[in-house]
Amino acid sequence: MTNSIEEIEFSDAILAIGTNTTENHPVIGSCVKRAIRQHGAKLIVIDPRKIGLVDYADIWLRPKPGTNVAILSGLMNVIIEEGLYAKEYVAERTEGFEAMKEALAKYTPEFVSEITGVAAEDIRTAARLYAEAKSASILYAMGVTQHSHGTDNVKSCANLAMLCGNVGIEGGGVNPLRGQNNVQGACDMGALPNVLPAYQQVANDEARAKFERAWSASLPAKPGLTIIEIMDAAHRGDIKGLYIMGENPMISDPDLTHVEAALKNLDLLIVQDIFLTETGGLADVVLPSACFAEKDGTFTNTERRVQRVRKAVDAPGGAKADWQIISELSTKMGYAMSYASAEAIMDEINAVTPSYAGITYGRIEKEGLQWPCPNAEHPGTKYLHRDKFSRGLGLFTAIEYRPPEEVPDEEYPFFLTTGRVLYHFHTATMTRRSEGLVERCPESLAEVNPKDAEKLGIKDGDFVTVTSRRGSLKVKASVIETPPEGTIFMNFHFGEAAVNLLTNPALDPVGKIPEYKVCAVKVEAA
Repeated sequence: MTNSIEEIEFSDAILAIGTNTTENHPVIGSCVKRAIRQHGAKLIVIDPRKIGLVDYADIWLRPKPGTNVAILSGLMNVIIEEGLYAKEYVAERTEGFEAMKEALAKYTPEFVSEITGVAAEDIRTAARLYAEAKSASILYAMGVTQHSHGTDNVKSCANLAMLCGNVGIEGGGVNPLRGQNNVQGACDMGALPNVLPAYQQVANDEARAKFERAWSASLPAKPGLTIIEIMDAAHRGDIKGLYIMGENPMISDPDLTHVEAALKNLDLLIVQDIFLTETGGLADVVLPSACFAEKDGTFTNTERRVQRVRKAVDAPGGAKADWQIISELSTKMGYAMSYASAEAIMDEINAVTPSYAGITYGRIEKEGLQWPCPNAEHPGTKYLHRDKFSRGLGLFTAIEYRPPEEVPDEEYPFFLTTGRVLYHFHTATMTRRSEGLVERCPESLAEVNPKDAEKLGIKDGDFVTVTSRRGSLKVKASVIETPPEGTIFMNFHFGEAAVNLLTNPALDPVGKIPEYKVCAVKVEAA
């Protein structure tokens, strides 16, 4: 997030796109509700599904799945044509405006309406509401990123925010809501194939040399592979061994038939986790690790806040903290890692990661700090780009709308979109072991619009067969108004109805994220 969670409550307007906030980020959802109820914030919701936030929205735009770039381009077209954009901000703090303006010229509300199905007048209303707010916050989640054009979606959000001067101000910003509790921290620490800690590029000789000195080891100059690329390489036989830590690709990755074949093609599969997952069931070696309450360390949350995690109970059996397992394995393989504690690792982070340099255990004993925090006297950064962008000028990008890789046709006439429900988390490795949560949500359901259900000859609670070009599964139908006509929604928490048997592994060319949110399926009464 460019801004902080607490700022959402005091934004004048909130645009929520591709985020079912009240179910997937309920704490932040509460902030949005308070902003509306207590502070009079205006809310724009852009989502194909009738999510909980729709009940609080001043306006709800319901575009067809996979058309985010078009709807955002329509908003910006109106804002530019009606002269509502922040002219002084654009002139002084950004570049690339004219090229973007030229690209947006054809995205009139009427043109966008044809692509998205959203009424032209609603596009105008939403554009004015966002542009006229003194501070407006954009919230987005995987409904923006998990597309074959996810990078274009994100850049479009950035374009809109800069166009109205909403980056570098309190209560504004472009604020991605992270999908897991420490995914921000993992990325900060270099758990991406193209960067070292603090997003220092692997291909940058100077950055790489710094870490080679710190670690007394040579590092490759070529970026590695992303998850889907790894699975493809394993399937081809180019990768022989895989070490999976805290991840369950046999539920979470797209096209699970392909994933299973790839994992079974490995010479060695090691899985390190707190429970025996579906992926662990295929492993040659399982390394039991401690959960969050059984170890010391830090988490970095979605607002860049680094917080202490303290051991509350002992880990069962032979389970150890992840860092201990990695250190011991590395040492046995010939590269000694002799960290005495999690705090010792944090000391190293302070030394090699500029944005974390001032975030020490002593300083975050009682309250976390937000990076960048470059020294021990720095108070942390509440919101980014206050006086100028980190690159100097904010860069507008000219973007053209591209449809999803798969759209409905005669054989597969429905859109399938996927996500989470309130009562379960990700692959449900933990939540399905909680009796209360299972009682609230005991099984997978396919949400079907009543009009579609009538055409299919099914009732609420009937079983349906859902089939894509990659697989087929049987699941109980929930006949409900939430999805639009022509679209079904399924969560991915349940292995016995694993929706990722169906999803499309088509990748965004830049971010390499698969298109979980849109594929074409047929639905039949089972």
